[in-house]
Amino acid sequence: MSRIDTLAAAVEARLGPRVKRLASLSGELTYEVSAAQLVGVCRELRDAEELAFEQLIDLSGIDYLDFGRTQWSTTEATSSGFSRGVKREQHEGSGTDGPRFATAYHLLSVSRNWRVRLRCYCIGEEPPMLDSVTPVWAAADWFEREAFDLFGVLFRGHPDLRRILTDYGFIGHPFRKDFPLSGNVELRYDPEKGRVVYEPVSIEPRIVVPKVIREDNRYDPILREAPDRG
Repeated sequence: MSRIDTLAAAVEARLGPRVKRLASLSGELTYEVSAAQLVGVCRELRDAEELAFEQLIDLSGIDYLDFGRTQWSTTEATSSGFSRGVKREQHEGSGTDGPRFATAYHLLSVSRNWRVRLRCYCIGEEPPMLDSVTPVWAAADWFEREAFDLFGVLFRGHPDLRRILTDYGFIGHPFRKDFPLSGNVELRYDPEKGRVVYEPVSIEPRIVVPKVIREDNRYDPILREAPDRG
């Protein structure tokens, strides 16, 4: 039995139906856990002697808006270029029929030298919400603040949930796929008021590269397969 199979057997024997194994790359182990079971499962992963995941390596938000939708989907130029969608739409096979937001937890067992990843879908669309895992791993404090700042995920029970990367007066959450690339507001120093002021962003969206697949004779199969005459 391989090392990852040994770990999977230990996790599933301990947690049973509370976790669902997901497809992952070779050498990785990923499970999905429900929001209601999240803290309890995390605590058991930490405290169970045969698992001993005593360290939270990382925690990140995930936005599944337009998940699986290709950028290059047309042979005609569009008015939006590479800009991202502002409305959540249903696309066949895109995976957007479930909750939009999720959080991923990367765990490490230092004593046993193995890793596991958890994925948990957030409760609700706006605002997305999960219970904080800071009572399990203190390191989650800043990670959850980052996920709140960039994705807008609220963590119930967090001791100090406030922005950590953007300014306290920042509007919106930059890593959301519906967030405009130019932002919503800009700041400047106002000499009359003697302080920094926020104003609506003055940058006008500009399409640099059209979202289009071009028909180009250089890529004609006949020419590409022709013998080199050089």
